Amino acid sequence: MNFVYPQANLIAGVDEVGRGPLVGAVVTAAVILDPANPIAGLMDSKKLTEKRREVLYLEIKEKALCWSLGRAEPEEIDQLNILHATMLAMQRAVAGLAIQPDYVLIDGNRCPVLSMSAQPVVKGDSLVAEISAASILAKVTRDREMTELDKQFPEYGFAKHKGYPTALHLEKLSLLGVTEHHRRSFAPVKRALAFG
Repeated sequence: MNFVYPQANLIAGVDEVGRGPLVGAVVTAAVILDPANPIAGLMDSKKLTEKRREVLYLEIKEKALCWSLGRAEPEEIDQLNILHATMLAMQRAVAGLAIQPDYVLIDGNRCPVLSMSAQPVVKGDSLVAEISAASILAKVTRDREMTELDKQFPEYGFAKHKGYPTALHLEKLSLLGVTEHHRRSFAPVKRALAFG
């Protein structure tokens, strides 16, 4: 990882999962790692197998100095738009940390408004260990929520596509209509509501 870290004692990494799906919350995580307790194999959650993510998820929760999850629900996404809802969920994750960081590194190209210094890092989930850890916590959390939702609505296939607009999901949306967990401001959901 060839990223030059800012001069700060406590650095939190923040990432989100779930901007693209048509259903469910956008989930964020903030993590402050413990330099004395390193975790091997941290990388962008999308590049890890599900099994590996699950193992790292437990290790991060156990070894990090602190971690926190934030979220914005479908109603908030519809009200604010996905970008603003993501920023709100990131603020919530940072606010939930038991230890206040000196500096926050955010995956992507923009930062939410925070009470401490922060900087965005493009491809941060591949470059910054703290952001990789946050991406793993957020992804495992959201994937588990989709698996739970799948039990309530097995016909939609949420466990398979995690709410993303796959051909299967779009087909089920047009056949079965919209659940209360769908984001009504997203075009395919809007269309299904119009024709429902």
